[in-house]
Amino acid sequence: MDYQDAGVNIEAGRSFVDQIRRSVESTHNPQVLGGLGGFGGYFELPTGYENPVLVSGTDGVGTKLKIAQALNSHRTIGIDLVAMCVNDILTSGAKPLFFLDYLATGQLNPQQLRDVVEGVVEGCQLSGCALLGGETAEMPGFYGAGEYDVAGFCVGIVEKSKLLDGSQINVGDVAIGLSSSGVHSNGFSLIRKIVEVNDLNWSDRFDILGEQTLGKILLTPTQIYVKPILEALNSGMEIKGMAHITGGGLPENLPRCLKENQSIKINPESWPILPIFQWIADTGNVENSAMFDTFNMGIGLVIIVPQKRVIENIKWFKSQGVFAYEIGEVVEGNRTLIGL
Repeated sequence: MDYQDAGVNIEAGRSFVDQIRRSVESTHNPQVLGGLGGFGGYFELPTGYENPVLVSGTDGVGTKLKIAQALNSHRTIGIDLVAMCVNDILTSGAKPLFFLDYLATGQLNPQQLRDVVEGVVEGCQLSGCALLGGETAEMPGFYGAGEYDVAGFCVGIVEKSKLLDGSQINVGDVAIGLSSSGVHSNGFSLIRKIVEVNDLNWSDRFDILGEQTLGKILLTPTQIYVKPILEALNSGMEIKGMAHITGGGLPENLPRCLKENQSIKINPESWPILPIFQWIADTGNVENSAMFDTFNMGIGLVIIVPQKRVIENIKWFKSQGVFAYEIGEVVEGNRTLIGL
């Protein structure tokens, strides 16, 4: 017997790396040393920093993968993977430098995984970071036919004096919510349960959702906020803190950027709720509190700014194609969200 008799095709793995090489290298910049194929990726730190701090993050896409696999639509998953990581480290004010991915599958399907990697490449281009390398694991008997899982890892850099750690935020500062592109990459276990209980299909269409199918809307990739945020910071716009709204929604994530003695009083009627969230609530009979505890509800990232800079920031992000809304105010408290 050999490895292929056990279900692992070494030659297919080598061929896959060759197929994606050009796409991966399209994300490289002068800081990337060497190419694919080594035991590690090399990245030279950029110059111009007096006291640089490296910021790292890792995440996955969750059970959104089940929908992508059911519809055989995989490219947006790669964008999701990058977005979940780079948006996280962005909250500290860090510029993403490089990204690595890990793909595990039962049996290597080159076209399927190439689509995922092409999405990762697009996500890296959208966030201005290099895809430094990755790992593809073929694990027969562990994943079913057509199944795969992905994980992402990124590293960014920020000047220590400009690190956003919550210490800059004061009572009276304002929370501005930046619009999400949809559900992003959280809450899909609940969505899948709703679809299962109601005997629905991903190809179904609903009046409230317009012409697109349910599956197509749910696979809308996570918004990447890196470029407009970094451009705002570099242009001198004052942003004191940020929160990436992922699992746990606004109640769990927004207080994480505050000091111990602060809370945020939020006005949930200050931004429009996307139709997909109304569909989830109505179809699944999900209470409003559970919706906010699970989903981003149309707000993908929140920035904290001084009261005097609110209008300036809102106008800036709208000029960058990201709708922004004044959604709350920092008040005295114990790191909670008030008003939901």
